[in-house]
Amino acid sequence: MDSFWDDVDRHLVRYGGTFTPEIIDSASGSFLFTEDGRRVLDFTSGQMSAILGHSHPRVVETVQRQIANLDHLFSGMLSRPVVDLARRLAGTLPPSLSKVQLLTTGAESNEAALRMAKLVTGKHEVVAFARSWHGMTAAAAAATYSAGRKGYGPAAPGNFAIPAPSGDWRTQLDLAFDLVDAQSVGSLAACIVEPILSSGGILEPPPGYFAALREKCRERGMLLIFDEAQTGLCRTGTWYAFERDGVVPDILTLSKTLGAGLPLAAVVTSAEIEEEAHARGYLFFTTHVSDPLVAAVGNTVLDVLEEERLDERAAKLGAFLRTGLEDIAARHSLVSDVRGRGLLVGLEIADESLSAPITRRCLELGLHMNIVQMPGMGGVFRIAPPLTASEEELELGLGILDEAIGAAG
Repeated sequence: MDSFWDDVDRHLVRYGGTFTPEIIDSASGSFLFTEDGRRVLDFTSGQMSAILGHSHPRVVETVQRQIANLDHLFSGMLSRPVVDLARRLAGTLPPSLSKVQLLTTGAESNEAALRMAKLVTGKHEVVAFARSWHGMTAAAAAATYSAGRKGYGPAAPGNFAIPAPSGDWRTQLDLAFDLVDAQSVGSLAACIVEPILSSGGILEPPPGYFAALREKCRERGMLLIFDEAQTGLCRTGTWYAFERDGVVPDILTLSKTLGAGLPLAAVVTSAEIEEEAHARGYLFFTTHVSDPLVAAVGNTVLDVLEEERLDERAAKLGAFLRTGLEDIAARHSLVSDVRGRGLLVGLEIADESLSAPITRRCLELGLHMNIVQMPGMGGVFRIAPPLTASEEELELGLGILDEAIGAAG
């Protein structure tokens, strides 16, 4: 045990915050198992990704079969799992979203989407929410405002932040685009947004907001990009979070949930945009574009989501979870808000100084939680259990969280 942490100190680059003080040995379903035999309920689905739980038997079987048959190809070669997944993804979406590119991470898919938008429009300026998270690579990082902007030199030019909606959001949106217009050099290409801002503290724009945002984009010849890394594929109770608003993006990016924990992402757009991008020489050629192994996993993920109706399950379990969290809020004055949709829920702690102690106590009691600490917001627990979790597992997590909050306040 001691040598493990000595090796961590000597050899690992620290890449954000501190490491969880547990050695994870295995995982199954909703639980992680530590090397010293502790069982920990995972209320974050790994990195908000393992929507089918850990080591789902269908995913395990697919990986074992596919890796023994066809794992990786030259990026210009195609295989049936890739084309099948592209066709099936398009089948879950409105008809205008019919063209798919398969990649690996959310940052990569957002990078490709922004690159495509800039090429097609012939412009370069990008608008994003001030509490956004779209990734840590060049264009994605330039459109990320919730963290990671200090100390790295200039971001890509032409990136503008608008406030996450609150209060009189229509007036706020008008003023935001007045400022964008004042700063723009006349080259507005795209607006990229999350339907629910997760790293921003589980902030959900109100009904009507995205229709108004789409109109702002149309007026300026901008493409609208939805980043559904965390909200896509049934987590919010519908297949895609944008369904609530009836606003179809010009480009959709998927990642985290698509691979259910494995590195798989997608860019989805219209035939017209793809045609124009191709005509202009669109280039996004990566080592792992269209890899058959993860594409096969993506097909299995769709199988399970469809067969088990996990959109309906997420809506039902989300209501159960929300009720439990609201009961906790009613008992503890420390809790200032409960918000979110389906199985992506935020619980806000008014006193930011207590967020870390609550998180530590949860882990001691066998619950892994993730806290978003934003200036002026206190702390917000991002709660995203697997869609396969049971009510009993949610009750276990709610009980531990209740006890940890009670001990803190």
